[in-house]
Amino acid sequence: MSKKIVIVGGGSAGWMTATTFIRCFPDWDISLIESPNIPISGVGESTLQSINTWLRLVGIEDKDFMRDCDATYKLSIKFENFYKKGDGGFHYPFSEPDLDGTQYGLNDWHLKNIYKGPLPNSDYADSMFSVMALVNEDKFDKNIDNKLSNFKYGKNTSYHFDATKFGQWLKDNICLPSGLTHIEKEVTEIVKDDDGIKHLVLGDTNITADLFIDCTGFKSQLLSSFDVPFNSYQDYLPNNRAWAVQVPYLDKQKQMHPYTSCTALDNGWVWDIPLWSRIGKGYVYSDKHASTDDALLELKKHLSDKGYDPEELKYKDIKMRTGLHEKLWVKNVVAIGLSAGFIEPLESNGLFVTHEFLIELMRILQREEHDDSIVATEFDKGTFNLRTTKMFTEFTHFVILHYALSARNDTPYWKELLNKDYDWELLNPNITISSGMRYLAMDRMSNNQFQPNGGPHCVAAGLNWHPIDRITEKLDINKLQEEQVDFIVQYLDKRKALWKERVKNCQTLYDYLKGTIYKDNA
Repeated sequence: MSKKIVIVGGGSAGWMTATTFIRCFPDWDISLIESPNIPISGVGESTLQSINTWLRLVGIEDKDFMRDCDATYKLSIKFENFYKKGDGGFHYPFSEPDLDGTQYGLNDWHLKNIYKGPLPNSDYADSMFSVMALVNEDKFDKNIDNKLSNFKYGKNTSYHFDATKFGQWLKDNICLPSGLTHIEKEVTEIVKDDDGIKHLVLGDTNITADLFIDCTGFKSQLLSSFDVPFNSYQDYLPNNRAWAVQVPYLDKQKQMHPYTSCTALDNGWVWDIPLWSRIGKGYVYSDKHASTDDALLELKKHLSDKGYDPEELKYKDIKMRTGLHEKLWVKNVVAIGLSAGFIEPLESNGLFVTHEFLIELMRILQREEHDDSIVATEFDKGTFNLRTTKMFTEFTHFVILHYALSARNDTPYWKELLNKDYDWELLNPNITISSGMRYLAMDRMSNNQFQPNGGPHCVAAGLNWHPIDRITEKLDINKLQEEQVDFIVQYLDKRKALWKERVKNCQTLYDYLKGTIYKDNA
């Protein structure tokens, strides 16, 4: 007798969950209940490179879904005006930094900045990441691996796509053809017993399951029925609303970048996500500092400055709930996606949390695949809760880093962030944090150097936060010979020029997509 899984909620989280169960446990009985009356948020249009692990897990290649989902490739995230107004911006590229030939690893650039600077903050990524040769020229090449060191197409590329279309594609191309039961009804009642949910009431129908997955978004319909506390992050991340809008291309060749842009405004920041047929934009802001009307006016001014007539566009008002439930797996209910928690849109973490939580869930459930007598133990549930909470909290610290290191004080919003006292343990006192701001400020400063893993070093350098008075205890920068510094600087500049030369003949992202994914739809 196979396990029965019932997923409540559609959208990208629901259909990604259904796809994951179908591909990982094809013999199980999978159903998805979707309300016909609840609209899909549909704004999670930007991903991180780690989505490739999930795509490989479920057996999907980019060529399978991109055309149907209005997708483009993404190699980096650009942040502008987060440090100061007019700062020129900086990138967080999706690859490992190239440390070959460097004298002191990532700190070579900080030496260059000390002796030859101050340099533009964008120069850090340009000097340490070969993929920036593509990013800076709006280029893309699927076969560039052998030309650019430390960049791997299948690992370091992510995607912009229409989230609503992506969910629909998973539904039509994987879930329904694989035998998933799709039920379009409202859950009108949740009946519980000592083991959790006994059954769901759908009008005149009762639905039972071994495991219920809550994908109902901010509503958290199933999980909230157990009165699980929700830990709000409002004190640390003030942004709680967004205005979203879809705009046409004015010049597709120039505006189709292989990266997501994030531009800080007076009370938050604007995202810019270039899909194939349009651009997704949105203003993430704090309603403590700006009313919905004032925020919309601010967004419209931004659009007008970019050459658009803002009165011709349609806007969507979105309320956000930032934070995480204390437990995500309670009895026979697991929350995935927004129903579990949400940080905020910065760093494209919405879909990241969805696929990473799903991978953790599959790890826990894999021992049940061929043994119907095994059910998830409290240890299993505790393990899932610990891993997901730790992951979420660490990512939250990383997002906070973008605000904590800002030097802006030109509006009350930025002044509040500038003067905020971050008590890192309050986010979750039961989790030992090993990355993000606390890791940066404490662990990474213990030996006055950055480590190359993760993104904090990119964000820190981009926000003009440098780790060194001395690189190590053995090296006093005041005693460095001028020739040694010149060698470091010349080497970094020489390889930037080499990377640029190697991508000289690559196509623009637009031309590449037009000749491959969108051959008949240019």
